[in-house]
Amino acid sequence: MDLEHYRASEREQLRTSDLLRLIPQHGQTALDIGARDGHFSRLLAERFDKVVALDLTKPPIEHPRIECVAGDATRLQFGDNSFDFVFCAEVLEHIPSDGLNISCSELARVTRQHLLIGVPYQQDLRVAQTTCSNCGTTNPPWGHVNRFDENRLQELFSTLYVETQSYVGETREITNWVSAWLMNIAGNPYGTYDQDELCVHCGLPLTPPPPRTVPQRILTRIACTLTKWQQAITAPHANWLHGLYRKPA
Repeated sequence: MDLEHYRASEREQLRTSDLLRLIPQHGQTALDIGARDGHFSRLLAERFDKVVALDLTKPPIEHPRIECVAGDATRLQFGDNSFDFVFCAEVLEHIPSDGLNISCSELARVTRQHLLIGVPYQQDLRVAQTTCSNCGTTNPPWGHVNRFDENRLQELFSTLYVETQSYVGETREITNWVSAWLMNIAGNPYGTYDQDELCVHCGLPLTPPPPRTVPQRILTRIACTLTKWQQAITAPHANWLHGLYRKPA
C-alpha cells in the first residue's frame, strides 16, 4: 500500500485528527502497538519523553525519543504499569480470535494511566472480500478478522473505565448474504487485493484473480445490484470507533 497517498486522503486525515485529539498532551512514557513505519510513534514523540514502537518485526525508525522493539501483543515483554499511555489503532481487527482477549488483557496490564483504542466500527466483513489464488479460501477485507462495536470493546476492556468514545467518518459499506455468496462464486473480483496483509488461512500474499468467465460476470452484476439496493435502504454509520480508557487508581 502507498502509505503516503493513503494518509493524505480526507478519510484518513479525519481519523488521524480525532486520534490526536484523544492523545494526552504530555507524559513520560508511551507505547505504540503496531507501529509499522512509525507514523504515530513520531507524533507521540512530540508529546512524550520516551516512546516504545512495537511491531511483529522491529520498526525501522530513527528518532532520539523512540525505542524500536519487536514484539507480540499477545505476550508483551513489559512489566505491569510500564507506560503512562498505550496507543493501539488499526491493530485489534487483525488479531486472530483466539488471541484477541489475551492481547486486550496485555494492553490493559502494561498501561499505568490511559489506553487509546481505534477500530473499524460495525464493519461488514463481507464487503470487498478476496479469494486466495493459492489455497482458494475467502478472506475478509484488509485481513480484518474481528468486528467491533461499543459492547464488544466494553467486554474486552472490562477492567478499565471508559473516559470517552468518539465516532469518526461515515460509510454505507454494507452487503447481504446473497450478494456475498454470489461474489464468492465469481471469485471476489472487487476485493482488497492491494492490501499488505497476507491470506489469513495460508499466509501467502494475495494476488488479483484471473479474468472472469461470462457466468461470473453475470453473477457479479447481480451481486452489485443487490448490494446497491441494500445500501439505499440502510442508514450510514461511522467508519471508526475510538475509545480512550483509564486504569483505576
